[in-house]
Amino acid sequence: MTTELIRTVLAWSTVVNYGLLLLWFFFFVLAHDWMYRLHGRWFNIPLQYFDAIHYAGMAVFKLGIIMFNLVPYLVLRCLV
Repeated sequence: MTTELIRTVLAWSTVVNYGLLLLWFFFFVLAHDWMYRLHGRWFNIPLQYFDAIHYAGMAVFKLGIIMFNLVPYLVLRCLV
C-alpha cells in the first residue's frame, strides 16, 4: 500500500464520516420528535436523557473522526 493511497482513503473516510455526522445532526434537529417517539417505543427514557445521549454520541463520533481519520491524514500530508 502506498502512502498516497492511504492519504486518499483517510481523506474520503473523513468526508464520508463528517457527512454521516451532519446527517445525524440534521435528523436530530429536524425530526427530533419523531426520533424520540421511535426510540420511546423501545426504551423508556426521559427527553433530557435522550437529548444528552445523542449529544454525547455526536461528540464521541466527532472526536473519533478527528483522531482516527483527520489527524493521520494531516500527518501524512505534512510528512510526505
